[in-house]
Formats: sequence, C-alpha cells, structure tokens
Amino acid sequence: MRGFLPRPVPRDVLEEVFGLAQHAPSNCNVQPWRVYVASGDAVEKLRAALLQAVTTGASPVMVTPIDEFLGGYREKQVACAVELYGKMGIERDDRVGRLKASLRNFEFFDAPHVAYICMAKSFGIGVALDVGMYVQTLMLAMQSRGIGSCAQAALRTFPELVSEHLDIPDDEQILCGLSFGYEDPTVPANQTRQPRDPISGNVFFRGDAG
Repeated sequence: MRGFLPRPVPRDVLEEVFGLAQHAPSNCNVQPWRVYVASGDAVEKLRAALLQAVTTGASPVMVTPIDEFLGGYREKQVACAVELYGKMGIERDDRVGRLKASLRNFEFFDAPHVAYICMAKSFGIGVALDVGMYVQTLMLAMQSRGIGSCAQAALRTFPELVSEHLDIPDDEQILCGLSFGYEDPTVPANQTRQPRDPISGNVFFRGDAG
C-alpha cells in the first residue's frame, strides 16, 4: 500500500496486532526483533527530518549491502516498476515525477505510523531470516484488522538520523521500515496488483512426494 488516510490506528488495535506478531518463530526462541513505532508528533518530526535530508542533498547511508537484481530477477524488478508507475501516470522519461515518487518513501506515503524494525549488529543472516518472518507475521496481522502496510528498504538509509529521533541504541541496526495505517482508496498507486509465477519457477520437488 502506498497511500494512507491520516486517521491513526487506535492504541488497543496496535497492541493487538503487535501482540499477534510476537508469536512469530525464531531460532532458539530468542525473539531478536526490536521495533520502534512512531506516531503523532514523533512520526511528523521524523517525516520532516527525512524529507529535509533528502531534498538538501544529504548522502544516504546503506549499512547493509544493496541488493543486486540480475537476469530474470531484474526483469521482474523492471516489470514491477512499470506496473506501479503506470498506475501513478508517470512516464519512463518523467524525471520530476519519478523523483516525487521516490520522495514518497520518506513521507511514509502519508501514513500516520511508521515502524522501524531492527536487530542487534552482532547478528547475521540467520537471525535476519527470523526478523523477516516477524515482519511478514506483523503485516498479515495488520491486514487481518483492516490495516494496510508497506515494507520499505529505502527507510534503511539515514540510520543515524532515524536512530536519534527514535532513540535506537547504538548496538542495533535498522533492517527496514514499515509505514502503516488505513488505506486511502483515492491514491492511484494502491490499485497496483503484481502477478505471481507458478510455483514451478520457485519450488523444486525431489523424490516421491507420495
């Protein structure tokens, strides 16, 4: 979802969905995710600070490596962008439109809430998988309560600024941000629908499945 109404999610509903997500599995049940949720004044101040950083030319910092999509993965990445920008009415050569679309990440798509999902810097890919399962569980819990969300790798940038605003400890790293709230049905980007390949492209059975 890339467009939200300004109406905040009630606190009791927030506690319910985060409580459901707390049941996500993790290695040795260490529950390694650390989540910092900004609402109200906190989200507005962070939104303004990020927009100022981006628009004044501050250099983004990506602590974790940037994912490189090659071959068929690159084709899907491009197709995804074509579908999204098409719904938004932005042509390929519309640099101003594309810049505005990119800035929407740091506006949290007007969401009244944003969650930053972190883990200890001492952890590696194994624990990152656990945190990924947590994020999936959280997004599904939100969806079950009528709350839309958008997981954003772009929000890993400017970690020092974000950590200062949300009081994130120095020994934790940001894995992603999650903008969330109630859908604004008038936003064209929310009409985007992405296809899925048949499972034969991703799942390979070996031996007799019975």
